[in-house]
Amino acid sequence: MAAAQLGASSVSVSVRSLSFEGLRPSTVKLANFGTLKAGGVSQRSLRGLVVKAATVVSPKYTSIKPLGDRVLVKVKVAEEKTDGGILLPTSAQNKPQGGEVVAVGEGKTVGKTKVDISIKTGTQVVYSKYAGTEVEFNGSSHLILKEDDIVGVLETDDIKDLKPLNDRVFIKVAEAEEKTAGGLLLTEAAKEKPSIGTIVAVGPGPLDEEGNRKPLSLSPGNTVLYSKYAGNDFKGNDGSIYIALRASDVMAVLS
Repeated sequence: MAAAQLGASSVSVSVRSLSFEGLRPSTVKLANFGTLKAGGVSQRSLRGLVVKAATVVSPKYTSIKPLGDRVLVKVKVAEEKTDGGILLPTSAQNKPQGGEVVAVGEGKTVGKTKVDISIKTGTQVVYSKYAGTEVEFNGSSHLILKEDDIVGVLETDDIKDLKPLNDRVFIKVAEAEEKTAGGLLLTEAAKEKPSIGTIVAVGPGPLDEEGNRKPLSLSPGNTVLYSKYAGNDFKGNDGSIYIALRASDVMAVLS
């Protein structure tokens, strides 16, 4: 039985218990899981393990044309230094969530209406954290994803200027409470993540059955209560926390 070895003198894991996405098993390298004693890990405990890897496009192919409502994004390179010039180890580098659109599909059909992709090539965009399929092309990391997985357009280097797309809203999160109701100071670990914030910008709205935009009922300046685990979190240059989420994840307007 073929097996992948974990560490120099560790347990053997059956290839049948792993799921490889986009590549042959022989091209995937498993990271070191640390010291594992033989018999200490059962096949059942590793059955759900999925190894993800980027699909490498051969140099003989010179272009990629996305189909339908998909776009091809060249991923922004992770920062290797802090603002003060200190080199960051790989583990401390922020995983990019943005890049440049380099190719777009022909759009999609909604009802009887053909709807073109609203984003043009050259646009700098921010996308959902776990969206799309990773592709290595021309020596650079790319991502093929649906237009709906793009959170918004960002024309500056500060996330506060994000322009949300479709049915998403962009919210500046309220600061966490520093004290309890009795006046006791809270430690950072004890502060509860807020689910309240002020809307900074709203998208143009979702498409209806005829392919027309349906404006959102929310407006910039609204203070809202939103679902606790929804959306994508971002940190602005001034340290403020923002979140982009779908309008359906906003539960109430506060006044």
